[in-house]
Amino acid sequence: MTGLEHDQASSFHKVPNIKFTKLFINGSFVDSVSGKTFETIDPRTGDVITRISEGTQEDINVAVKAARCAFDSGPWPRMPGAERAKIMMKWAELIDQNVEELATLDAIDAGKLYHMCKAVDIPGATKTLRYYAGAADKIHGEVLKMSREFHAYTLKEPIGVVGHIIPWNFPTTMFFIKVSPSLAAGCTMVLKPAEQTPLSSLFYAHLAKLAGIPDGVLNVVPGFGHIAGAAITSHMDIDAVSFTGSTQVGREVMQSAARSNLKQVSLELGGKSPLIIFNDADIDKAAELALLGILYNKGEVCVASSRVFVQEGIYDEFEKKLVEKAKAWVVGDPFDPKVNQGPQVDKEQFEKILSYIEHGKREGATLLTGGKRIGNKGYFIEPTIFSNIKEDMLIAQDEIFGPVMALKKFKTIDEAIKSGNNSRYGLAAGIVTKNLDIANTVSRSIRAGTIWINCYFAFGDDVPFGGYKMSGFGKDHGLDALHKYLQVKSVVTPIYNSPWL
Repeated sequence: MTGLEHDQASSFHKVPNIKFTKLFINGSFVDSVSGKTFETIDPRTGDVITRISEGTQEDINVAVKAARCAFDSGPWPRMPGAERAKIMMKWAELIDQNVEELATLDAIDAGKLYHMCKAVDIPGATKTLRYYAGAADKIHGEVLKMSREFHAYTLKEPIGVVGHIIPWNFPTTMFFIKVSPSLAAGCTMVLKPAEQTPLSSLFYAHLAKLAGIPDGVLNVVPGFGHIAGAAITSHMDIDAVSFTGSTQVGREVMQSAARSNLKQVSLELGGKSPLIIFNDADIDKAAELALLGILYNKGEVCVASSRVFVQEGIYDEFEKKLVEKAKAWVVGDPFDPKVNQGPQVDKEQFEKILSYIEHGKREGATLLTGGKRIGNKGYFIEPTIFSNIKEDMLIAQDEIFGPVMALKKFKTIDEAIKSGNNSRYGLAAGIVTKNLDIANTVSRSIRAGTIWINCYFAFGDDVPFGGYKMSGFGKDHGLDALHKYLQVKSVVTPIYNSPWL
């Protein structure tokens, strides 16, 4: 594992010219009503990248008014699905043409690996956009034969104005997971990117305008959650809210939606996902899977395999290989193609992770490797592995959202299932075994929305994703995501010669 030299910051990839820093409302970039701005920070150095217009209640009101007008009287909801699809496809083409610049924005704003943004995040986003573009002209109701003398059918109609609130760990991916199905459904929307990572969202808004998405359909209002986000969740003219973030804020979103107009709410919240490795596993591959599961995107992943349970027959060898691989993991400038892990997103998250590491030490867990910051500039943390954990420790129960693994030994399948379910969360889980009976038994017993067998992070546009328990409800991905932006209307007429005529 390489550390950052004191003078390495001077060799970092330079911050590019930032083109879009204002709110995007009704098809134009505008200053906030208050004139306020906030800083967005480069986590590699802690330096200011630029200042962004800060959206407040007044700006959300303006954006919602634009979205409401675009929905109530604009062309987008009334446009044939095939026409919406053409525009969405054009948007995807424009994104493909700007992939390097967009990858750079997410790398400097979120500390994400540039080569992964370029090869995975942004192509994945355009794939999602095209997937839902393909669904836009396939939204159909049903014809119903009633038991009485009536004819009935259902219409699937766009739900209306949607508020999207997205997190900072995957700025591009989450933007399109939310926007794509709601656009395909015919909705209009107001999107608030995370205050830590607004840059790519504003660039995507610019490209949406060039693609021909009508004014008012997509509005992007950067700002802080307790101000702009709260204004979205409480707004009487927003019909649905889709939120991805922490469980604590998810509660506040639900409460706000209930107090206002009982708007529909979809929540994808925290996770503390178990990875359960059985004696018959290939130890090298299992160690690689476990390390990727916790260190991918520097652990800032809602489904990170932060709890790893290993059966006692292979535990000692597994632990040895895992530590060896963790020590070889390269932390540094996310623009360096040799680097595996960039900086945490900001100072607050950086300090939160370090505080959990100190909790783990105080609670008596064994620190196998890592546990410290790297360098004295920026927000870099060593890959960290604890063993000998107890399941009531904070590091085993709380979502740390960083490169910190809690490792534990188990004996029996029943013990593994009990440990895997010993969490208030239920977002995902992984199982590593060659035994189909074990895989089937455990996958049916773990209470989580997604189970990966002999793989991890195996997402797909056609596979619904969402949580159990305090990991939320409602699905992203798949046609389930499209349907949550639609509402069903039943239409009933009497049949000729019916006694009701």
